[in-house]
Amino acid sequence: MEKTDFINDGYEIVFESANIYYIKLSERLVDDYLTMVNDINIADKISHNPRTYTYEQEMDWVRAKLEEKALCYSMLEKATGEYIGNIEIMEIKDNIGELGITITASKQDRHYGAEAIKALLKYAYEELSLDGMELNVYETNSKAIHCYEKAGFIRDGEGKTKDDIHMRISR
Repeated sequence: MEKTDFINDGYEIVFESANIYYIKLSERLVDDYLTMVNDINIADKISHNPRTYTYEQEMDWVRAKLEEKALCYSMLEKATGEYIGNIEIMEIKDNIGELGITITASKQDRHYGAEAIKALLKYAYEELSLDGMELNVYETNSKAIHCYEKAGFIRDGEGKTKDDIHMRISR
């Protein structure tokens, strides 16, 4: 699909990489967001207390993120326009951002994670002037750990809980 197709469909493209457009969150994608967050295989990797979200709860989440101008972006596949997942700088502390990424099950194992992380790092450094990024990942999530390491993150001790690994990358 052409970039103008996405813009004409009402999506606001913030940045892009080879295969992905990164757009502001969209109420039009709530069904896609719900499919992803309510997938138990995904929920187990992003929450210690997975639960099922309703349409209204997800819509409230989208509206709150938009209102606070969160640095949270939906990823759309350039070739098809299909939803890939979300990537976010959840918090910035001492000019270091905290990375969060979730990819829907149907788009995993296609190297979108590494591409998205590298694109977000470039955006964070060039547009937001951040000095680095950090993240926490469940030590049992070997696919995510491999993806983060592939993007240049290094292990930096225990994460927020004893089940997490803290990882970081600097400019």
